[in-house]
Parts: sequence; structure tokens; C-alpha cells
Amino acid sequence: MAGLAIGDALGAPLEGSAQPEAWVTNMRPGGRHFRKAGQYTDDTLQALAVTESLLTCRSFNSSDLVLRLLSGYKNRPEWYGPTSSAFFTFVRSGIPPQRAAWLVHRRHNGSRSNGSVMRGFPLGIFYSADRVYEVSIACSRLTHFDPVAAHCSAWLNMMASDLCRGVSRRQAFVHARSRCRDPEVLDKLGSYERYQPEPSLDAVLCSHAALSCFMNARTFGNAVLSAINLGGDADTVGACCGALAGAYWGLDAVPERWSRVVEGYEDLIRIAGALWEIREDSG
Repeated sequence: MAGLAIGDALGAPLEGSAQPEAWVTNMRPGGRHFRKAGQYTDDTLQALAVTESLLTCRSFNSSDLVLRLLSGYKNRPEWYGPTSSAFFTFVRSGIPPQRAAWLVHRRHNGSRSNGSVMRGFPLGIFYSADRVYEVSIACSRLTHFDPVAAHCSAWLNMMASDLCRGVSRRQAFVHARSRCRDPEVLDKLGSYERYQPEPSLDAVLCSHAALSCFMNARTFGNAVLSAINLGGDADTVGACCGALAGAYWGLDAVPERWSRVVEGYEDLIRIAGALWEIREDSG
């Protein structure tokens, strides 16, 4: 959760921009929504909604989660991407969530954007890797009907789950690759070295960029900075990469110059710790 929020906040000022000429290394204000230095976006807000739902329900509960996500959208609708925004607009009009997700998919010629990928990492804290894949697919398809987005989320959440539990980076990657059932996701993520990272809104390209930056990094800081300095959808690529990097390197690897600036850092640690305490496989 700390890594996700840091990657999100670092990338937010670069969201929608070209790759920066000068390497960005610190929190700074600005961006499309004129955020303060260290302020995160809906990426972290939605991940917090997933966390709070798991803490309250002690399992994945689709009805509870939709209400929490909708509450966040009502507060800052301008922060949300096209698929999520269209979904919440339909739900607010009284359309049931399952039909709303299908309508968005049909009317927007697809729903393979990365909004469901960025929020799912708390599932990796709560569920073991063997359980999290199917739950992640269900969580993604609440808002994003496209199965590609679901399998991207499941892949990264599965890795996060293994990494939180002390599995090596390579073993976590191989484990996720062995479970993937979508051929496009398996090709792009399973052979990440063959492709140049593209910081796109597309779920597969975003997930690949985050995974590539994480797998090639030597430190937490290097992973996150490699992700956000791609530009493009920098906040979401940064959030996804940061979540993996945080799960792997841990809190001690987070530079103080970031942890003391990012919004609500201590609360993030507290709520993630509470989720870890009640995780399904805690015995």
C-alpha cells in the first residue's frame, strides 16, 4: 500500500505527459488536476476502498465494494478514468452494477482500461496467491467487463500476494505465469523482456510497463522512478509498479524523502497492517 501510494503520488504530476527530458526523482505539485506535492489520485483512493471493504466484510463482497467505490467517485469524479466514470454514472442512475459494466463495455467499444488493475493489490495482502487469482477476476469485472483487464489484475495481485509472503521475485513471476489463462496477457507479461514498456491506459500495456520496471529494478526507488518517468499514464504505472516493489523490498526500502511527503503515509501503513492481521491464511 505504501509503494502503491508513493508511485501514484510521484507519477500524478506526469499523468498524460510525454516522457520527461529530465529524470523526475522527488514529489512535486502540478499535473492535470493541480495536485499538491505528495497528493495521490483515485488509484490509491480505490485501493483504500478495497482495503476498507475487506476489513469490514472479512472477504471480498461485491455489493459493499461498489458502494465504497461509488462514494469515492462522488467526491472527486474528475479524477476517474473513462471506463470507471461511465460505470459509476450508470450505477448512479439506478442500473445494477453487472449490467452497468456490460453497457460500458458495449457502448465504449471495450473496457480494457487499467482502472480495475490499479485498485486490486489489497486482495494480494488478504488472500494467498492460490486464492487471489479468481477473486481478482471477480473484483475487476465489477466495473470492467473485458476479461483482459481481469487477467492483468489477477496476474499482478498474485505476484503481490506471493511477494508479501516472502516468495522471491522470480518465483512469484513464474507462479503467476503458470496460472494465467488469457493468451494475450500471457504473451505480453509472460515474455515481458521482449517488449518495450508503453505507459498506456490499456490494461495490458500498463501492466506490462509496471511489471517490466519492477522486474528489471535493483531497488525500490529505481523501480518506481523507472515507472513514473515513462510519462503517459504515469500515476497508474507508478502505482502498480510501486505496489509490487513495496511488497518485495518492504518499508525499510522506502526513501524518507518520499514517505514524509506522501499523503496519509502513516494511515496507509496502519490500514494495510490491519488487513495483514486478518488475512485469510493467517491461521
